[in-house]
Amino acid sequence: MSRLHLAAGPARRLLRLTAVPALPGPVADGRLERPHATLAYSTTGGRGPLAVHAHGALSSRAHERRAGLFDWTALTATHRLARYDARGHGASTGRAVPADYRYPELAADLLALCDHLSPDAPVTGLGASMGAATVLWAALERPERFDRLVLAVPAVAWAAREPRRSGLRAAATLVERRGRGALDAAARLSGPPAVLAEVPQYTTEFDLPEPLLPAALRAAAESDLPEPGTLRALPHPVLLLAWDTDPLHPLATARTLAAHLPDARLHVSHTLADVRSWGRRAADFLAAG
Repeated sequence: MSRLHLAAGPARRLLRLTAVPALPGPVADGRLERPHATLAYSTTGGRGPLAVHAHGALSSRAHERRAGLFDWTALTATHRLARYDARGHGASTGRAVPADYRYPELAADLLALCDHLSPDAPVTGLGASMGAATVLWAALERPERFDRLVLAVPAVAWAAREPRRSGLRAAATLVERRGRGALDAAARLSGPPAVLAEVPQYTTEFDLPEPLLPAALRAAAESDLPEPGTLRALPHPVLLLAWDTDPLHPLATARTLAAHLPDARLHVSHTLADVRSWGRRAADFLAAG
């Protein structure tokens, strides 16, 4: 999940908690060839229906696991859980072309992975920040491909996203002119949302190769969530998970999504302890279906 604060310059903070969640049983790794990219993914859990998780911008499966913030392993009690690195992120490959990283293109990758791993049955789509946007764009493109959606910390969107766009473009230019070290230095100026202030230690990490960073940042500047009115056509039950006091993932976005998605429920966390309950809440949501 990316944290590029506009007031203090571009920055990304990745949580590192003291406990890293254990993976539930054997993990199967795989790769999927896509136009101009190879997606690296892993699956774990039993023989139940598939749930696919998409991470946030500039992050990866490995970064999210080290952070310990989003632990979805509770889902494996009833589902087979797939996690993958978005193109250019983590262990996936990509090229330095901004159009490749726009949300509809990332959604096409997600749909291809769903077809590859669950060709005959719909899947549950889970995503955080950029991943939530990826899931929504994919569900709009092919609603029959999904049965339920879990959307965590949707990012600032629509008219409120305009200042964010300029910050992302500035970050891309910074990397091009001064290298990723300058972006890392700028990231150290930012702090966590208040709901996460009790986390004792932060590290700054960008899990993309430096040559790809400007393209990914510019793509994020040009991308957005789908227009709210288009979401009324989605039939899926949706669980929205949000926290407050984070200008990059404002509660206003989650509330707007909840108001326009026909079958949505919104849970807002005000404490870190409650954020850590999201995996269980998501598991209960899926089991109820």
